[in-house]
Amino acid sequence: MSIDIDHLRQWIGRSEERVDTATAAQLAGLLATLDHDDPYPVAGVPIPPAGHWLYFLSRTRQSGLGADGHGHRGEFLPPVELPRRMWAGGRIEFFNAIHVGDAIKRISTIKDVSHRQGKTGDLVFVIVQHEIFGPDGLSVREDHDIVYRGEADPGAPAPKPQPVPDDGQWVREIRPNPILLFRYSALTFNGHRIHYDLKYATEEEGYPGLIVHGPLMATLLMDLAMREYPDRALRRFSYRAVSPVFDTGAFTVNGKPGGSVNSAELWIANEDGALAMKADAEFGDD
Repeated sequence: MSIDIDHLRQWIGRSEERVDTATAAQLAGLLATLDHDDPYPVAGVPIPPAGHWLYFLSRTRQSGLGADGHGHRGEFLPPVELPRRMWAGGRIEFFNAIHVGDAIKRISTIKDVSHRQGKTGDLVFVIVQHEIFGPDGLSVREDHDIVYRGEADPGAPAPKPQPVPDDGQWVREIRPNPILLFRYSALTFNGHRIHYDLKYATEEEGYPGLIVHGPLMATLLMDLAMREYPDRALRRFSYRAVSPVFDTGAFTVNGKPGGSVNSAELWIANEDGALAMKADAEFGDD
């Protein structure tokens, strides 16, 4: 497939604006999914880190969805023809808190579109910047990395697994199952079938099982950090997906204090103990 990167780069600078309300029901659902025993959130309760992904959800009509459950391309996001789209990572800054009941606005802008040749073929990277505003001004700034790639080659050798740190101080085991993945898909109105349709994931896209959402893994890492530092405010969080995690076995969410007193190193190890996601967190006083 020929990639017309000059055409795709015409989408750089495009933006869209959405408005929403930080409702309690979405937050209550996330807390339950993360296995928190919190009371039902009331107006004024702050939204925790990663809670902003509960809002500004897709409004694509049913007739506008593709076979994979994603919306058709070429409107806000560039019309990349490569069939597989993945959440590759991002960098998030947290400023003023969002609270339950707040009216919020998000401005999203295409920052960059680039083409690379990977070991498995063409890769197209799209960086989208989201800025979220609440009653007190800018609340969240996020650069979201999306990668598009070709069909899986069943005969291609598996990539070499990357080792995880051996000095983790915090660990939480997660046993993914279709219920967990379905609940997170429902909370984020994510129709991508690789997260809940086993037949599609295995027979159409060639995966060994359902894929754990990238933002769910990042949310679990932020949640681990906040469990360890409940009296600190998360200010910056950067993360990168290294390899997919499937519902075929337990994975672990891990971490340790970083090189400075206000930082932490975090990572996810898949069921084989190899690195699946890595992240860095920076804190400030609450």
